[in-house]
Amino acid sequence: MNFYIFTMLQCLRGTDWSRRLRGTNRLCLSPTLARPMTTRTRPVPRQTLCSAIYPLGHPSFDMSLELDRWVGKGNSVRLVELQNLIRDLRRRRRYKQALEVSEWTRDKRYASFMVSDHAVHLDLIGNVQGLLAAKKYFESLKARDKTEKTYGALLNCYVRERLVDESLQHFQKMKEMGMASSPLPYNDIMCLYTNIGLHEKVPSVLWEMKEDEVLPDNFSYRICINSYGSRSDIEAMEKVLDEMEVQPQIVVDWNTYSVVANIYCKAGLNEKAISAMKKAEEKLEKKNGICYNHLISLYAALGKKQDMWRLWELQKQNCKKFINRDYNTMLRALVKLGELEEAETLLKDWESSGNSLDFRVPNILLITYRQSGLMDKAQAMMDDFLKKRKSPPSSSWGIVATGFAEKGEMGMAYEFMTSALCVYTPSSGWEPNSNVIRSILHYLSDVDEIKKVENFIGLLKNVIPMNRDMYHTLIKCNLKAGRGVEILLEDMKADGVLPSEETLQIIASFKSENAISADNRTLCCFFFLIWYFN
Repeated sequence: MNFYIFTMLQCLRGTDWSRRLRGTNRLCLSPTLARPMTTRTRPVPRQTLCSAIYPLGHPSFDMSLELDRWVGKGNSVRLVELQNLIRDLRRRRRYKQALEVSEWTRDKRYASFMVSDHAVHLDLIGNVQGLLAAKKYFESLKARDKTEKTYGALLNCYVRERLVDESLQHFQKMKEMGMASSPLPYNDIMCLYTNIGLHEKVPSVLWEMKEDEVLPDNFSYRICINSYGSRSDIEAMEKVLDEMEVQPQIVVDWNTYSVVANIYCKAGLNEKAISAMKKAEEKLEKKNGICYNHLISLYAALGKKQDMWRLWELQKQNCKKFINRDYNTMLRALVKLGELEEAETLLKDWESSGNSLDFRVPNILLITYRQSGLMDKAQAMMDDFLKKRKSPPSSSWGIVATGFAEKGEMGMAYEFMTSALCVYTPSSGWEPNSNVIRSILHYLSDVDEIKKVENFIGLLKNVIPMNRDMYHTLIKCNLKAGRGVEILLEDMKADGVLPSEETLQIIASFKSENAISADNRTLCCFFFLIWYFN
């Protein structure tokens, strides 16, 4: 018997196996626990503050507690180390944790907050707690700390919320106070126009910057290039690039050329795209994996598999190790080109890499199998993970369940979705496909095993609120089994689920000895009328 079926049966029998599976799923957060034990020993590198913090990527980890624990072990903490940690957490988009580190640094008074620290802290507050909290923090600053940096951080908060009037007013105030001497506030306004789709307004901000004798930086030109590209104005884009290339203060980087290459690619100008990509390669930051990821994706868009592998090998040579993001990028590129066998080989390489068990990597192949109807391969992959004692999360089970549902194999879809619900954790952010759930509920309506139905819906209601489809399935199954549905109707009312005409039709359709009594049908109609007229 396959292990996923065993898992499903245990859930249906009402044992605490689902709790055990949830526990296994949580263990996946630890790469050392997720992998099988080996007898090979490796030298343990000296742990630093950053190496202790970076693996704690889950939002539930409180950085202040981790930092207290670090200090409690007798480790020292330097301000520069904390600043680097905050910077890297921001770069990784772990803003909540970055804010926690910033707050801990301030509260523990390891050093007085500099203006730059206040600016970073303000921006993090805006990102995590919202604009009102950011404004409150700004207003609480002493006059000496209200400088171009903190004003700029508040502007960034307005821009993030896409508040056009407030952003422009604040920007104008900064100019009047002489606090717009760098490209940053101008770049913020260009980003604002880009984010709200007013690409045609971006070039005028670049012109305004020059009029104010503020030298544009790489990002300024790149935003403008992108604005022309979004409007397919290739000639204007090329003029901006030509201007950028002759600016003495500018060194055109790989990112700019990759943006240009992407614009050419979308315009169908493949030769120009390849030329721009060659320039990007010349400017490559050799040890920056993101550079390789971008270019590999672009080569995939052009169908250049050989160049993809060439860059992959170059990255291996320069970066020494591939992280999950790299495998993610290359797998997407390969499946985009239809190179399924090569993608499968690469996935095996990922499994043996020693990287943390991030199922977003194999999910790429699972999605491809689903889209291609290769459900035997998807099923085999899940079995293989379980044999290796690697517990797939709900997202992986859900992908396979969707694939079987799309093929009309509802029994298998039910089994895999049950496993998805068994290992569900609220923090995962996963939600089941509503169409698949509807199909499974319809399938269960024709099943004569009421315990099976009740167990499935019992698991499902931990993920999504009870709805009419779920109640209809329960009502049908209870009526088939000769049970009354008074309690279900009461529960519907308590949950605020309004009976529909279909609800009454379901009840009225059971006219046999299992049918509901006239009194109960009256009760249902009563609920129906009360909810409609109140």
